[in-house]
Amino acid sequence: MVLKIGMLVVFFAVMIAVGLYCRRNSTDVNGFVLGGRSVGPWLTAFAYGTSYFSAVIFVGYAGQFGWKFGVASTWIGIGNAVLGSLLAWVVLGRRTRLMSQHLESATMPEFFGKRYMSPALKIVASIIVFIFLIPYTASLYNGLSRLFSMAFPGIDYSVCVIIMAILTGIYVIAGGYMATAINDFIQGIIMLVGIVAVIGAVLSQNGGFIEALNGLAKVEGAVPGTYNSFFGPDPLGLMFVVILTSLGTWGLPQMVQKFYAIKSEKDIEKGTIISTLFAAVVAGGCYFLGGFGRLFSDKLDVVNDMPAGGFDAIIPTMLQNLPNIIIAVVIVLVLSASMSTLSSLVLASSSTLTLDMIKGHIVKDMSEKKQVFIMRVLIAVFIIISAVIALNKDKLGYIADMMGISWGALAGAFLAPFLYGLYWKKATKLSVWVSFIFGSGIMILNMLARSFFPVILQSPINCGVIAMLGGLVIVPVISWITPKLNKDSVEKMFSCYNEEVIVSKKKSLG
Repeated sequence: MVLKIGMLVVFFAVMIAVGLYCRRNSTDVNGFVLGGRSVGPWLTAFAYGTSYFSAVIFVGYAGQFGWKFGVASTWIGIGNAVLGSLLAWVVLGRRTRLMSQHLESATMPEFFGKRYMSPALKIVASIIVFIFLIPYTASLYNGLSRLFSMAFPGIDYSVCVIIMAILTGIYVIAGGYMATAINDFIQGIIMLVGIVAVIGAVLSQNGGFIEALNGLAKVEGAVPGTYNSFFGPDPLGLMFVVILTSLGTWGLPQMVQKFYAIKSEKDIEKGTIISTLFAAVVAGGCYFLGGFGRLFSDKLDVVNDMPAGGFDAIIPTMLQNLPNIIIAVVIVLVLSASMSTLSSLVLASSSTLTLDMIKGHIVKDMSEKKQVFIMRVLIAVFIIISAVIALNKDKLGYIADMMGISWGALAGAFLAPFLYGLYWKKATKLSVWVSFIFGSGIMILNMLARSFFPVILQSPINCGVIAMLGGLVIVPVISWITPKLNKDSVEKMFSCYNEEVIVSKKKSLG
């Protein structure tokens, strides 16, 4: 217990110190929200990765899908690395950085408002962001509760929630995006070391990698070899999870806004490589670890292929008999992942509400100082709301379902309009409205009237995939039959891609 608490005290002290150190760089909106658009590749790549992976992945997704798909769940981590990181940086990175600066937009809703020349789109997008980031935040705390009850049986979970909320609030409110980015880098290092240590410890408990695979091949009640096979027992279900957790990042405001802040072209190239490798280790490692969950069936009281404590109890059960030093590392690992994601979510939400809804609509004239002050207040409000929801964790659903609703609604509404907005001049304002309504609407219906959906779409994850892919079809179809935006205005927006720049020959032989 002393070891665990000692490591946590050191961890929290470093986080707060970074926040206070970065306070001097967060006095204006550009500095507070985007770090002055001068964040280097390592910080940006780690900020992207740590916002991507949290307790939701480590506890909820790794446990549930490792149980369902066996070691084939590792494909989810590979998809996260290739589609969710590598291709996201290649396709979105440069154009997002250029267009967002050209349009002087600091948030995704502000991008929609200026790109499609509609203040109403900006307001509605900010409302969607605020509403659907809440279940994602709740799922963070829910995942954390499972591990804390295992590691600290004598400490009430509510204490953990309150401490995490307060400390995250301190460093984000004080230092803004730069504090978040630096802390994300530190937390990312902890996650890389931690996941490798945990995988090694769990496999050694089961006689090593080969013995563990042989054990999966002999799982009772399944066709021999099902859970250690290449694509597992349900390849179609596996594909849906890969698409949601990988392609979904392309439409999440807290992820895309990382590209707004990166410093230079060279940094984008470096960041692409760093981010991809980070995702391969962390996401691949989490899902690979979860794939061995069935080896612990004797400790999970499985009834009708369902662990007694639900899917979210699988990972904590796998870890409970590890050495104290490894458990301490796991706690810091999951706290790192959760706090980094929480800080990204609250910063995205507060900046969106301030810049896209309050500024110019509720309060007509706002100074830079007042905007930063309101963002700081809203960060505190959002953290309090999420903490209150988390304290009622018994009323929350499975982690994977809550994240599925959040990601499905946000990416379903935003992915297509954002992607087409960067690349296609003919995308129309009405097509964006239809995408917003379809993406968020189908997820709300799935949440409220799930039983009326076809069986395959009753899963929030599968429904979220349909929301995303549907938007990619809806935007071009509606754009072809609806009035186009002013041609001269659109050409002016896209002119940022055609500006000539002079570079040294070490960058170009031309």
